[in-house]
Amino acid sequence: MSNFLPNELVKRLNEQEGFDAAAFNKVHEQGDKITSIRLNPWKQTSVPFKSAIPVAWCDKGYYLTERPVFTLDPLYHAGCYYVQEASSMCIAHILQELELENKAIRALDLCAAPGGKSTLLADYLGSESILVSNEVIKSRAHVLRDNIVRWGVSNVVVTNNDPSTFSRLPGYFDLLVVDAPCSGSGMFRKDEGAIDEWSLANVKLCSDRQKRILAESISTLATEGYLFYSTCSYSSEENEDILDWIKEEYGFESIPIRFPSQWGIAEIQSPKHQAFGYRFYPHKLKGEGFFIAVLRKTETQPSFSRKKIKSEKNSVPTKVLSDWTEQPANHMAFIHDEHIHIFPKKYEEDLRWYQQVLYIKQAGVNIGKWNGRELIPSHDLACSVHIKTDLSAQDVTREVALKYLRKESLAVTDFPAILTGWCLVRYDGTNLGWVKVLPNRVNNYYPKEVRIMHL
Repeated sequence: MSNFLPNELVKRLNEQEGFDAAAFNKVHEQGDKITSIRLNPWKQTSVPFKSAIPVAWCDKGYYLTERPVFTLDPLYHAGCYYVQEASSMCIAHILQELELENKAIRALDLCAAPGGKSTLLADYLGSESILVSNEVIKSRAHVLRDNIVRWGVSNVVVTNNDPSTFSRLPGYFDLLVVDAPCSGSGMFRKDEGAIDEWSLANVKLCSDRQKRILAESISTLATEGYLFYSTCSYSSEENEDILDWIKEEYGFESIPIRFPSQWGIAEIQSPKHQAFGYRFYPHKLKGEGFFIAVLRKTETQPSFSRKKIKSEKNSVPTKVLSDWTEQPANHMAFIHDEHIHIFPKKYEEDLRWYQQVLYIKQAGVNIGKWNGRELIPSHDLACSVHIKTDLSAQDVTREVALKYLRKESLAVTDFPAILTGWCLVRYDGTNLGWVKVLPNRVNNYYPKEVRIMHL
């Protein structure tokens, strides 16, 4: 494949001190496909695959020795793990180095789809933080929402907004993560088709887009807040040059991150202001091409007026939360389009601010539709880690689980423990969704929009 790598790209990489072009070309010629997953600590504590190898910089990440058909694994659909490229999991190590793990902060993942970094942030920031997970492209925002639903936590808000919208919340977030759209050269080994789309003109286009995204959103970061900037590009125009631009245009300091030398992550500094950045090369470590840098905002950022917003009247019966969710006192409830949602009580006022300025696709967990008398439980509730643990449930075989995930008809004999009523379908102890058991049939309530269509 090396003959097909863009000559201009390899030429520029050769200008970097210590760059090994021969090894870089060789790893692309070999074209090894690396598969890695990250466990959902709220649902899965052991690796459901044989011979998994830990990812050095993420204690919940694992390499798989072969790539299974994830579509045929019920645990994948249940949100027990996320298939994520290993290099991008380094955010876990950075959060730990900055002592942000399990620290109550407000975070924004600005370019979040399909959801790998957002689910990682939800894990490491913990239940006391709040995360806004945003995607500007509507179709990708839908995928993002589905992945957040599978993850099952209530302290994430999924939004579908242009980056400029967040300037209406100045000085609000403690952490801003910008995994910027880029020219994609770091994915050449994983996606050979990306090579045909690469050009210097596209690099320039992406660089300009990255500056626009940052310029229109950077005011949302609070004074002393952290910016994580990353790309899957090798081009300095999208990486180190952006760091210099940030330091010239805004008040930020560069934050070095300690990575053990044996991990093979290359530390590099920007040409003008010596800002620290970190490059992941596939010939030096087990992962794809990636770049990340951490900066801290030092200039004073005025905040918006945080006047108290009057709470809306809550018409959700208290018994609904206690009947269907664990620790209901930790959540507030609200009704949207006849559906009851739960959201962390400590961030109720924050949610009101979001509702005033953002287009929200999902806030917290939609636990079901309220018809005025009873709750019709939602698929989101079945996926949630906040669901009550003693609800009616039936563990099923893999064969029955796959029939359920295809939204096929199920037999009453598959649910011997349930006479009638709502029942959680479980596989290997993990909820997949709902059925309703009737005397002579079982109604499959798995959402048709996420059902397995093939295989």
